[in-house]
Amino acid sequence: MPRRHLLIGLGPGAIAAAEVIRGADSAAEIVVVGADPHGYYSRPGLAYYLANEVPEEWLRPFTAAEFARLRLTIVGERAAAIDPGGHRVTLESGREIGYDRLLLATGSTAIPTRVPGAELDGVVKLDDLDDARDLIRRSRGAKAAVVVGGGITALEIVEGLHAHGVHVDYFMRQDRYWRNVLSETESQVVEQGLRDGGVTVHNFTELAGILGRDGRVAGVETGEGKRIACDLVAVAIGVRPRIELAQAAGLDCARGILVDDYLQSSAEDVYAAGDVAEAANHVTGRRTMEVLWNSAVIKGRTAGLNMATEPHSVYETGVPLNVTRLAGLHTTIIGTVGSGKDADLEGLSRGDSDTWSELGQAVIVETQAAGARVRLALGEHSLDGAVVMGDQALSFPLQELIEARADVAAIASSLKAAGAAIAEVVEGFWREWREQLV
Repeated sequence: MPRRHLLIGLGPGAIAAAEVIRGADSAAEIVVVGADPHGYYSRPGLAYYLANEVPEEWLRPFTAAEFARLRLTIVGERAAAIDPGGHRVTLESGREIGYDRLLLATGSTAIPTRVPGAELDGVVKLDDLDDARDLIRRSRGAKAAVVVGGGITALEIVEGLHAHGVHVDYFMRQDRYWRNVLSETESQVVEQGLRDGGVTVHNFTELAGILGRDGRVAGVETGEGKRIACDLVAVAIGVRPRIELAQAAGLDCARGILVDDYLQSSAEDVYAAGDVAEAANHVTGRRTMEVLWNSAVIKGRTAGLNMATEPHSVYETGVPLNVTRLAGLHTTIIGTVGSGKDADLEGLSRGDSDTWSELGQAVIVETQAAGARVRLALGEHSLDGAVVMGDQALSFPLQELIEARADVAAIASSLKAAGAAIAEVVEGFWREWREQLV
């Protein structure tokens, strides 16, 4: 009798698991439950779609033929309840589906604002493809918008609306953009890029209320009582993992669904991947959360392999990595690079990792080098993290060195004194290091 794998979710964690399961067991029955009418698409690509840089069809990671080869049964409904003891899931329609192995890859959802006026028509977010379509539609008739929040998603909305000719006032509660991840200089570079493009940046500004007229957004009021007229208010203050199903089923949860080294939850035959899986970091021992596409894929692959065989593949937390764009600058963020918390965010933003808010005792080396702004977090013997803004030639060498925890003690003093020549030092060491691996 073929084993039935039931996957809840239509994001990268679930689909990566499905790929691995199909590769390991050609006879397996794979059922995917998800209510998103658009199926599987790239969430990171929404920023480029919103900014009119890519057409909607480019958001699809697979062609229809490639997707069909996975031989998935797609059930376009929401799961309402899980019975781990009975190995079955109940859908909102009342239909029950049994399973041998279950994967929870339910993702995360945007945290809504709670200020007065939040229910008005014209309060928007960027959580999925429908939201991106809605923002594009509304931008055609909007003259001005206020964007509130920190992190990558807020900037995606700012730049997307601006690309459609909407004037944007950008509110930050703190002194600078994404302060728990970026350095002061990096934040200033981003903010200046926005100002140069025509965005009005408001530091130390809190949204106190949203003003309406005939049920629609007409403006906002700040914490200091200032009023700004606008047609749209976009909120990006973080995301919250969708763990309600798991909690109701009695699975052990904290911020996310607690999983072991094999990504199995506290219930037998129930696994978790993607934004909802809270796994332990083998280096620090801390449990961490990430809202990163690549991390979701790796978790999905690991969970899928353990579901298709017997649990033996250990999930390695690895080094968080994101390649994004901030105010027009291509930016790569790797490893531990920041410190503290960000008052502009109530949770992680999309494209964010717990690890980025850590720094420890690292020595910071920051310089402008060969068309790139580079910041290194230099640990006692290895590179703990890096941020590269602009030219990305150094990104791959730094990624390899950080992920391998390569011993860079021999060039530590050179890195600290290199200044603009830091690229030559890193690239020279990286080439020698790679030759020694062969």
